[in-house]
Amino acid sequence: MDKVKLIVQKIKEFLKEAQVELKKVTWPTPRQTAASTAVVIVVVIIISLFLALVDFGLAKVIRSVLG
Repeated sequence: MDKVKLIVQKIKEFLKEAQVELKKVTWPTPRQTAASTAVVIVVVIIISLFLALVDFGLAKVIRSVLG
């Protein structure tokens, strides 16, 4: 039974410490979040297009080499 009480006590302590740490976090504004999301989407599109181009080029080279 002491083991269970110890585990419960450690869980409570962890949750209190987590709450204290979360109060220290500087959360982004909705505008910052939207701007960051837009940047990520644009970068993903650019990289996808680049990889598609490389894939197409390599496929063409391999087809011409193999006949």
